[in-house]
Amino acid sequence: MTSGFFNGDLLRGLTVRVLLFLSLALLPIGLIAVVQTRQIAEQSRMSAELSLLAITEQASAAERLIIQEAFGAAEALSPMVRLWGDDNSLCSEFLAAYAEASNAYSLVGFIQPDGRMTCSSEGRVFDFSVDEGFMKLKQEPWRRATSTRFGSITEKPVTVINAPVFEQEELVGYIAISIPHETFDEIEESPRTLNPLAMVTLNKSGEILTTELGLQTADIEFPTGVPVSGFVGKDPIVFAADNANGTERTFAVLPIVPNAVYAMSVWPADTAMLQSGLSTRLSGLLPIAMWLASLIVAFWALNRLAITHIRKLGRQMRRFALNRTLPKDTLGAGVPTELVEIEASFIAMAESILRDEATLEDGLRQKNILLKEVHHRVKNNLQLISSIMNMQIRQAKSQDARRVLQRLQERILSLATVHKNLYQNDDLVRVDAGALMEEIVGQLLSVGLPAGANVKVEKHFESVLLDADDAAPLTLLVSEAMTNALKYVPAHGKDTPGSISISLTFEEPDHARLTISNTVGEKPEEAGTGLGSRLIQAFSRQLNGQTEVRDDEDSYHMTVVFPVPQRSKQVYDY
Repeated sequence: MTSGFFNGDLLRGLTVRVLLFLSLALLPIGLIAVVQTRQIAEQSRMSAELSLLAITEQASAAERLIIQEAFGAAEALSPMVRLWGDDNSLCSEFLAAYAEASNAYSLVGFIQPDGRMTCSSEGRVFDFSVDEGFMKLKQEPWRRATSTRFGSITEKPVTVINAPVFEQEELVGYIAISIPHETFDEIEESPRTLNPLAMVTLNKSGEILTTELGLQTADIEFPTGVPVSGFVGKDPIVFAADNANGTERTFAVLPIVPNAVYAMSVWPADTAMLQSGLSTRLSGLLPIAMWLASLIVAFWALNRLAITHIRKLGRQMRRFALNRTLPKDTLGAGVPTELVEIEASFIAMAESILRDEATLEDGLRQKNILLKEVHHRVKNNLQLISSIMNMQIRQAKSQDARRVLQRLQERILSLATVHKNLYQNDDLVRVDAGALMEEIVGQLLSVGLPAGANVKVEKHFESVLLDADDAAPLTLLVSEAMTNALKYVPAHGKDTPGSISISLTFEEPDHARLTISNTVGEKPEEAGTGLGSRLIQAFSRQLNGQTEVRDDEDSYHMTVVFPVPQRSKQVYDY
């Protein structure tokens, strides 16, 4: 029952349907709000990323300046080296003067394609042909930056800048500039509002060049699980990854020297600027809040303006349907005009129904009175005919004539009894067959049994309601059967008394059984006409019954089973 209610009546309710359609109407607005919310969140995220990149650029300003100047110096020295390439002494003097003037480099030199450095600010010749760094530079001849904790010449931690030198598209050597790490530390940086967990510069291969908080911290905070090619490139990038300890971090990377050197800052995952602000979170809840507010307002308005009054109107209609009571109080003021008009129409309809029912009841009462009067007059007429026949019986000269007239009189009195029960009963449609048979059998026994008759009579009648059309054939059938029983039952037996048994019982809910049995004495010498048996069969057919007769030597049994409709037959008044 509960499941059926929620699956059926609830979904058919006006409130649910209105809220459903309102939700569908608000769906486009909600989708637009969701898209806008996502755009706002995306803009907020991009703003946070730009802020991190700006801070990273500010934090790497010193390193960027030095490294960019070093690459610029390498580009500027390339033509001078090509000019004095054959005069190593002049080339070395020039590079030494340049290194002393810049005061930022520990070594400036030119490496020939075979790995020998014959021109340098140190004025000596160095052989890098077997150096691992030179081998990589020879395989990939483009500008690069590398870092070493122990320089092969200066024996100090340095960052080496290499730039290839071409002459008419032919590689003639490499410019090498060594920057001591002290150079980066000596530059004073401007104060920052936010400081990252770590700030490093790295080359294209992911090798750390410089760090502000020490190499150990830089190694711990370096991203793991992400290939270097995934975050070093031409464009700045902000991404999230775990550090060496498995702690989630946010990394901001931007190029210092395109395709060569990059600056990377490391930030906690819960950095304030990376968290969505209150307005952003509220904007995400705004579509849901709008939808809920609209549904609440719609439900309140619908319930206040319609549902409450419709339910009250429904209660008025149900009360009228149950006990024909008109509403004492109307919907009142403030109710929508449409509902007031519906209530007025209902009250007018209810008053019209009450008037029509009163008219019908009055007409039915008059019809019942007339019908009772008809049954009363028919009963009186039948009794009058019986009285006339009684006078005729007393004047009859032969016994056969009196017997025939008596049989006719009994049948007429049986019909009179039916009409008597009909006009005495408030229900002119149904007749209690048990009470009717009790009266008829009593009349027949009082007339048919002589005084002092030794006959035992057993009667059992259940209350079986019959249509008026079936009462007459049943009465006549019982009259004929009882007459035959009284005719053949031994009335003056000395040893064994005669017996008559008659009963009317329910066979099934919609069938009744009539049983009449009697003992049989000496049969008369003259055979009967058989009219009684034929009448019994005829009346049984009128009842749509099945008759079963068993005629033994000393007893007679008759059983009639006939249908008893549970409802009255439909009577059409044409």
